[in-house]
Amino acid sequence: MKPSKLMHVASVVVGFIGVVAFIGAVLSGPNLEGIVFGVTKADALACSAILILIATWLQIATIHHMMLEKRGEIV
Repeated sequence: MKPSKLMHVASVVVGFIGVVAFIGAVLSGPNLEGIVFGVTKADALACSAILILIATWLQIATIHHMMLEKRGEIV
């Protein structure tokens, strides 16, 4: 399997986890002291933002690797 396909799958999985964490944090209640997935709401929101940024960065890297694969520079 090509590295670009593995990176694409990883970015989709990380992005999905980030979206689930964001939805869980938003629906947990109005106060910031609420517990979501064992951490506070503020921490869950920060983690979801970081996960979505990681997924975005992986997609950019996937596009870069696909361009290199087309040119034959990476196998």
